[in-house]
Amino acid sequence: MDRRDFIKSAGAFTVAASQAEFAAAAAGAGAFDVTEHTVASLQRALKSGAATSAALTDAYLWRIARFDHHGPAYRSVLALNPGAAAAARTLDEERKAGRLRGPLHGIPIILKDNIETRDPAATTAGSLALARSMRPADAPLAARLRAAGAVVLGKANLSEWANFRSTRSSSGWSGLGGQTGNAYARERNPSGSSAGSAVAAALSFCAAAIGTETNGSILSPASLNGIVGLKPTLGLVSGRGVVPISPLQDTAGPMCRTVTDAALLAAVIAERPLGFGAHGEDLEAFRLAGVRIGALPAPADAHPQAVRRYAEARAVLEREGAVLIDLDNPPAFEQMGESELTALLYEFKAAIEEYLGTLDPAQVACRTLADLIAFNQTHAEDELVVFGQELFEQAEACGPLSDSKYTEARATLTRCADTEGLAALLGSRGVELLICPSNGPAGLIDHVWGDRHGGGWSAIASAAAIAGYPSLTVPAGLAEQLPVGLTLVGRRHQDGLLLQVARAFERASAARVPPRVAV
Repeated sequence: MDRRDFIKSAGAFTVAASQAEFAAAAAGAGAFDVTEHTVASLQRALKSGAATSAALTDAYLWRIARFDHHGPAYRSVLALNPGAAAAARTLDEERKAGRLRGPLHGIPIILKDNIETRDPAATTAGSLALARSMRPADAPLAARLRAAGAVVLGKANLSEWANFRSTRSSSGWSGLGGQTGNAYARERNPSGSSAGSAVAAALSFCAAAIGTETNGSILSPASLNGIVGLKPTLGLVSGRGVVPISPLQDTAGPMCRTVTDAALLAAVIAERPLGFGAHGEDLEAFRLAGVRIGALPAPADAHPQAVRRYAEARAVLEREGAVLIDLDNPPAFEQMGESELTALLYEFKAAIEEYLGTLDPAQVACRTLADLIAFNQTHAEDELVVFGQELFEQAEACGPLSDSKYTEARATLTRCADTEGLAALLGSRGVELLICPSNGPAGLIDHVWGDRHGGGWSAIASAAAIAGYPSLTVPAGLAEQLPVGLTLVGRRHQDGLLLQVARAFERASAARVPPRVAV
């Protein structure tokens, strides 16, 4: 069956079903240009009457129609919420009556399509197997966004199953959404798995977006698409209602054009205070003077221009008063890779089967990982056309979480990523946080070999994902006219300190260069 026919039969609210709403949006889209606006500037426009939430919603829908689903077709937005326009009008009425729900009142947000919402749009993880999966309630993080006044505009495309299906995947491709293109060059890899969230935020298809990460899925696409991405401390944001890979590593986080917006969204979706360390909590008043930062070397495979941007970022931090302390990667980092894959294979099998058991069998027939494998084989012409399902098959061969192979792998990860890794680095010489280059610039999309591995991905970013420490990337400029970033890693429960340092760097460097939308 053709993918478009499958989608139509599934009843999921998708791109093909949304043309009428796009046409309606176009009529009012010119009233307010939303390009590059921050949440704060949008709120000022709403407060002054220069814009309404309905007008903002229409403007973003028009941009999605013109540039994402048609024209250059970045394919970052997988599905739209048919209730978004009505929600925006309700929020406008509440504003007129003097009732504001919170700091996001009237602001259109896009969520990665592995996060459940109660809207009439499926939560699919990009897979045709979940194309009918309509959820009755918001995931807690989505509920917090809505309670703060956000308009859930739609769902972002992603690397299918959050990039845990194949050993040779193409980031940003899913069976339902097709291939997302990089915000700065459509033919280049957007990275993943939160590809659509990154591209949609970068190109102002929404005010801000939410992604998820198991290892790199927020930081990597944020870096390659020139935005800010925060992977919070594990447990800071509820993982309920998110299609899982590993409960020990999965977390959702904000993906935004500015650090200030990322801090705002993080505070909304967090289940407890962000944690700012010993420097107070005021983001704008914070200064870098005296902050001790451990600087890790650029990876050996980093692009020469990315290395230069890192040197420039270091100079900015020192000029602002930070004390940079050169550190080396602990030898234990070299032992993480194989053990992490082993652990994730076991954890994914257990977690995905538990999740499938919560879904309505009338909507989703697959109840086990073996069922998903069989589904993909049956629908190979749509699901296995770009890459295979080797990781699914490897995970299916795993036993229970009581297997010694699994427990030994997870113990190795605790030792290498945490005890002998980040804990050791952050416990030396008064260091408060760590920095290194983010990955990039983006390589070309390749559906033959899959993603290009390497490109400067840092060991401390992987260690932070494995051990549950917070990490963040902030734009650091361009390399070959493509974005690269600066990665920050901090102690658990000090997400706020990372945001403070990132905001100070952002303010001093003005390093982000917005993308030019292709026409």
